[in-house]
Amino acid sequence: MSDIQLWTTIFIVLSFGTYIVIAWRSRVRETEGFYVAGHGIPTVANGAAVAADWMSAASFISMAGLIAFLGSDGSIYLMGWTGGYVLLALLLAPYLRKWGKYTVPEFVGDRYSELVRTISAGAAIIISFTYVVGQMNGGGIVFSRFLGMGINGGVLIAGAIIFTYAVLGGMKGITWTQVAQYTVLITAYLIPAVAVAQKITGFPIPQVSFGQILDELNALGTDLGLNEYTAAFTERPQIDVFLVTMALMIGTAGLPHVIIRFYTTKTVRGARYSAFWALFFIGLLYTTAPAVGAFTKFNLLEGVENTPVSELPQWIDNWAATGLVSVAEDAETIQSVGNDPASGADLIVNNDILVLASPEIAGLPAPIVGLVAAGGMAAALSTAAGLLLVISSSVSHDFYFRRIRKTASDRERLLAGRIAMAGAVVIAILAGMNPPAFVAQVVAFAFGLAAASFFPALVLGIFWKRCNAAGAASGMVAGLAVTITYMVYTLEVFGTSENDHIFDISPEGVGTIGALVNFVVAIVVSKLTPPPSATLSEMVENIRYPAAKRRVPAGRDG
Repeated sequence: MSDIQLWTTIFIVLSFGTYIVIAWRSRVRETEGFYVAGHGIPTVANGAAVAADWMSAASFISMAGLIAFLGSDGSIYLMGWTGGYVLLALLLAPYLRKWGKYTVPEFVGDRYSELVRTISAGAAIIISFTYVVGQMNGGGIVFSRFLGMGINGGVLIAGAIIFTYAVLGGMKGITWTQVAQYTVLITAYLIPAVAVAQKITGFPIPQVSFGQILDELNALGTDLGLNEYTAAFTERPQIDVFLVTMALMIGTAGLPHVIIRFYTTKTVRGARYSAFWALFFIGLLYTTAPAVGAFTKFNLLEGVENTPVSELPQWIDNWAATGLVSVAEDAETIQSVGNDPASGADLIVNNDILVLASPEIAGLPAPIVGLVAAGGMAAALSTAAGLLLVISSSVSHDFYFRRIRKTASDRERLLAGRIAMAGAVVIAILAGMNPPAFVAQVVAFAFGLAAASFFPALVLGIFWKRCNAAGAASGMVAGLAVTITYMVYTLEVFGTSENDHIFDISPEGVGTIGALVNFVVAIVVSKLTPPPSATLSEMVENIRYPAAKRRVPAGRDG
């Protein structure tokens, strides 16, 4: 066993053991603890759990790699995801917490109708499965490189660990496990970033020092057949940059697994303060990611530029065994670098390995390499657990309890939730073994689906009393239909062939179009059909304003 494998094993065993112990000590026996942790999570802890739940394998493993190859255009992920979280915290989370239910479909069902609840539960399952595929694949990548096993075997192990602690503790166990996972992932992200910044620039604050290498990075990229790193709209058309950023932003505000985290606080005020702490914890990683992308690409290009294939650095051989790095068979000297096998470059490097490989590329010691591997697993596991809980709650609470067996006891509902989670883990493992794209791209598809379905329904449900069940149901179905159809059309999924983008709109950005369709259809149908009842309008008014401060004129319909 190499030093890297030894240290990786040590860190992963210690961290996994910690997660299992926390889940065991936090195990629950009632549905309220399983779904919303008994509404008893302290503010700061909930903020850390929100950050871990939201910062997935896409944020830790893949985002900096995409920034490295997309350059300036990679800012879509930074702007979309962080901006969307602010939108969620200010626009939706406090109102949904005041409603005080278990799931997002439950709010939608109370606000509109049981039909809309069923549609939204189905949407939550589709979104969560799409999202969890990226997490499972990210876990498989970590195991493949650092523990010397196949990606599929790594996906199996990751799924087994998630199932164990998620089923034991439900939301309560997941929350406290995510606090530990956030500690691991942020430590694993910052230590290598600081070390690399010090090594390259002599200044250990990566958020500041990476600016010193941008001119040289532009020159290196140009020499190796790449676009200038700082040039805008070189990898994506301007319209698509806007659409993807918007889809990620409003998709974040509509993600069920992030929204339910605000149901776990003790009060509405606690939900607001949780949002502040979560944004702080998220900002630590997101302000570092551009530096990690720039430093890693700089070390990569500098280490291979005009280098004979026989003299390439050892890390390339290490990662070539995973199939995520390859050298062209006819290449003698590296003259070009790419991330797409169709580019014809001499050296092909998968986006998803750059953060995990950055300590090796920079020549950092084995303990840091092992720590980064543990951080990548923490990021994948933390988000996957939250997603599986959404799937479980949608199946057991919104379908089974609400639609099939309304007399089910608390114990029976809890058992149904755990069985649903077991089924979800199996399907997620199978899908994670064969994802349709890079980790961050797969996750972006989930954000697009959330943007096209939940965001319009939630915004209209809170801020426009005239919106009714017919409008919400029609809007969600239309938005999802447009988004899913276009994704299937442009991607190689379900046996379909890949087609050209229409009007330069990528599948990651079509969620913005789907959301617009949802809004328009919901508003038009609502106007053409009878308004909601006065009782329902009063309920909507109540979540926005305290009763003592409201003055609702007679006959007002919003």
